[in-house]
Amino acid sequence: MDDPHFLQIIIQIAGAAALLIWAVRLVRTGVERGFATPMRKWLRHSTRNRLIAATTGMGAAVLLQSSTAVAVLLSNFVSKGVLTATTGLVILLGADVGSAVVTQLLIVRQPILIPFLLLFGVIVFLRSEGSSARQIGRIMIGLALIFVSLDMIRIATEPMISNPGTQIVMAYLGRDLLTAFVIGAVFAWGIHSSVAAVLLFVTLTGQTVLPISAAAAMILGANLGGGFIAYILTYSAPIVARRMIVGNLFLRGGGASLAVLLITLIPELLMNLGTTPARQAINLHLIFNLILAITALPFAGVIMTILSYVMKEKPNKIGDLDTVSALDKNLLDRPQRAIDCAARELLGMGQKVERMLTAVEPLYDQWDSAAAQMIEDQDGSIKQMHLDVKLYLARLGQIGLDEELSRRSMELASISSSLDTASDAIARIMLDLARRLDNQKLQFSAQGREEIKDFTDRVQSNVQLALNVMMNQNPAEARELVEAKEKVRKVEQKLQRSHIGRLREGLSESIDTSNIHQETLRALKQVNTAFSMVGHPILLKSGDLLKSRLS
Repeated sequence: MDDPHFLQIIIQIAGAAALLIWAVRLVRTGVERGFATPMRKWLRHSTRNRLIAATTGMGAAVLLQSSTAVAVLLSNFVSKGVLTATTGLVILLGADVGSAVVTQLLIVRQPILIPFLLLFGVIVFLRSEGSSARQIGRIMIGLALIFVSLDMIRIATEPMISNPGTQIVMAYLGRDLLTAFVIGAVFAWGIHSSVAAVLLFVTLTGQTVLPISAAAAMILGANLGGGFIAYILTYSAPIVARRMIVGNLFLRGGGASLAVLLITLIPELLMNLGTTPARQAINLHLIFNLILAITALPFAGVIMTILSYVMKEKPNKIGDLDTVSALDKNLLDRPQRAIDCAARELLGMGQKVERMLTAVEPLYDQWDSAAAQMIEDQDGSIKQMHLDVKLYLARLGQIGLDEELSRRSMELASISSSLDTASDAIARIMLDLARRLDNQKLQFSAQGREEIKDFTDRVQSNVQLALNVMMNQNPAEARELVEAKEKVRKVEQKLQRSHIGRLREGLSESIDTSNIHQETLRALKQVNTAFSMVGHPILLKSGDLLKSRLS
């Protein structure tokens, strides 16, 4: 084999594979940034029965181009008690099917789609002012690049088809399915995308580079690798969420292992899955996940019960560690380091407020004195942190700061005040409203309660985005955060009008809980506004936000 020529082919394949991986993530990023809130609402409403839950998971995976992304999102819901672990597992099984459907859609060669998606994707992305429209452009560009990368892989692998060395290696993989299975699992885990891995394996099979038996084993291995990705990403999640992830990993990994064994014993089974090797490989991926979902759905509850006995919460033998302040007084003579310490402390404040918001929402359904006390304690802690930050920055200012650090100090003080305001809205307003519901034995109307849950989901999503912006100082995400403030304002007005409409209809539940409903919406909007302030300094610096809105 001519080494330079071989090296050139390998570089071309590697570059095409890298583009494929990046393009898949580009689509996922567009969906997450543009449609995260509707998707959270959609997933939370899927608890009515297991068929709806599985279908919802399938749809979410198609949109996100990844069952792993769905798993991470569900882990957050299960941890907060929004979904049960059993429902989460059912949705994950549907998401695995959705991930297989994605590969079916993307493997189809439609050359005219590439220029169409690129043209309109770039136009929409550059010309649109709204965040959602820009994300639609991002998704179209990502899809186009997926097709481009697959064509690049086909072109790059053509010289390898007749190469004797390639044929020897691939023939070996066709005989040693265990090695092929392990390679597929490791590759999918390494690139953190089972979709990209499957697309690559199927494309190589279509080029007759990879034997169908090896491709089948590697695709099944990618299913194991995909389940392991979610396991690693949620390793620090609460035990109840990890049980769901482990359940899915056990089902996908165990099922894939059995499928490889079956193919080893009866290789002619693959011939019944399609007319070409590539079609057989891609159909195997879909059929495997369909059979797995149909077989496991009735036993999801039993599986989670078994895992609850196997995976028990470990007692904390050393007790809760005291929170250590990031405000190091020894660094006051080093202004930049001191400013960084203050920023770390604010991130801790933001995380505490996020936990308070998560804890207060269930109290509207069932009062819990212990949870209420925890929220009040957190509020007290945040107030102390706010005072400490103000004093720390004041002492830093006494030393003397240059213009840039002085501006940053004022920004941090403003953010600290905003976070304290958000804490007040939760502990002083929302907690009191939840207590009133319990004391007066009141209940929201079904529609009113759903409105509050959906609005809370929207605000929680923006809070998480604000915490990300605090860490990465990304202007694009800061812009998205500030734009979300206007969306929240419009949604809050719409929900207020909807509530007034129910009052006009004379619904007794709406009348009894009218003030509580309206004040809760206003408090949530106040929390959202407080966190949106995180993005203002970044946009002022980049010139994307005027110092005054007056013309």
